[in-house]
Amino acid sequence: MNAKKKSKLTPERLMQFAWGYAPPLIIEAAVKNQLFDLLEAAPSNAAELAQRAGASVRGVQAVCNALVGLGLLAREGGRYTLTEESAQFLVSRQPSYYGGFFEHISTQLIPGWLSLDKTVHTGKPSVRVNSQKQGAKFFHAFVEAIFPLSYAAAQALGAHLRIPKAKQPVSVLDLAAGSGVWGIALAEQSPQVQVTAVDWPPVLTVTEKVARRHGVADRLTKVPGDLLKVAFGENHQVATLGHILHSEGRDRSRQLLKKTFAALASGGTIAIMEFLVNEDRSGPPTGLIFAVNMLVHTETGDTYSFEEISGWLGEAGFIKTRLLPVPGPSPLVLATKP
Repeated sequence: MNAKKKSKLTPERLMQFAWGYAPPLIIEAAVKNQLFDLLEAAPSNAAELAQRAGASVRGVQAVCNALVGLGLLAREGGRYTLTEESAQFLVSRQPSYYGGFFEHISTQLIPGWLSLDKTVHTGKPSVRVNSQKQGAKFFHAFVEAIFPLSYAAAQALGAHLRIPKAKQPVSVLDLAAGSGVWGIALAEQSPQVQVTAVDWPPVLTVTEKVARRHGVADRLTKVPGDLLKVAFGENHQVATLGHILHSEGRDRSRQLLKKTFAALASGGTIAIMEFLVNEDRSGPPTGLIFAVNMLVHTETGDTYSFEEISGWLGEAGFIKTRLLPVPGPSPLVLATKP
């Protein structure tokens, strides 16, 4: 190699990583100051928007300019306007609102990551959200905000299972129910659906609240306790596991799938939502980054490939393991009890 040949590499990509913490915090600040909601009402310049938000002009201008750079706002004639993306996901009245998730970035997620170097060294999490003592409080404050993350996917699952056309009772087992999004979305599609929701007691208070808001609380049965200790019942037609295997770890996940198999009726369907990664763990980035999040927040959690989850399902007795494309970060993993 010619030693005099100049490298075309620049540190630009590393500098983007260096400021990688900024975009979610900028979005969080805009959400908490209701900037997206106010811009839906009317395009505004910085002074007008600041007055309506009760905020400083300097602060609003800096954040809005950054949001223009991130493609989440546009600017026309000195006035800021929403983009199609922010109008759909960052305006609070929208059913697909994601802003609630960003409201928890600085208080619940980032603090644990700040000691990542120590966690890498020791292998021990800074916060154990998979333990009831710490996790119940964490998820009680968090699950309602992530309802929109899975709502469209849950609706797509219901359509795939032909829930709207059900003529007989459909028993749905919603494991690690959280906000109740999976059971609620299916119950909204048919009065035939009855939901058994399993989670820690404080979290189930949120499940019930959200179910009441959606008008299906009268068809919700709560089962409080640890997933591997409480009784699931039997002969359920559908079992949903929405974003839970990643915090359980491999051993508990395999036990949970076997227990779920026993609780399903013959012909029943299990549906799993996870941040899937490639079998060789080369991507996608979201799944790999979330694996580090599990390092930070759980003792044995991780993210998994379709092939790995499919193998566990086969061990439990399931057949016909397949992927269902849905509106979400990954497809659903489905399998059938013979």
